[in-house]
Amino acid sequence: MKIYIGADHRGVALKSQIVDFLGKKEIDIIDVGIHDSKKSCDYPKISFRVAQSVARDKTARGILVCMTGIGHSMAANRVMGARAALCYNVKAAKLSREHNNANILVLGSKFVTRKEIFKILNVWLKTPFEGGRHLRRVNQIDQISKKSCCK
Repeated sequence: MKIYIGADHRGVALKSQIVDFLGKKEIDIIDVGIHDSKKSCDYPKISFRVAQSVARDKTARGILVCMTGIGHSMAANRVMGARAALCYNVKAAKLSREHNNANILVLGSKFVTRKEIFKILNVWLKTPFEGGRHLRRVNQIDQISKKSCCK
């Protein structure tokens, strides 16, 4: 599995922990930045890099980290083909995969504990998309993107 990962300055520490954790799982990690928690940055640029990469590579997934996760979610979901889910707990992570086929996990460093993060990651990585009625709904989301992007 290939994972594109990015963080703003408020998510660098948690991103580093995630990269170490994923590295032990033989996952191909592409870190799009940033790496300095002391230098403020514009998170939408990071969101775009991850979301565009995941949208282009249908076999890849993405992870974005900032203080709340809200801004990354908003920015990443502007990219057609990106389905970014802000998850603060294991249940949300599981359902984001089962029901929404989320291809980008967004995490808020202020709201996810170190203990919980690894559980969230494991569940999100292992949970398959159920398809069925959920596929119809995901397709409807994709249609909304197509209708709104080019007008």
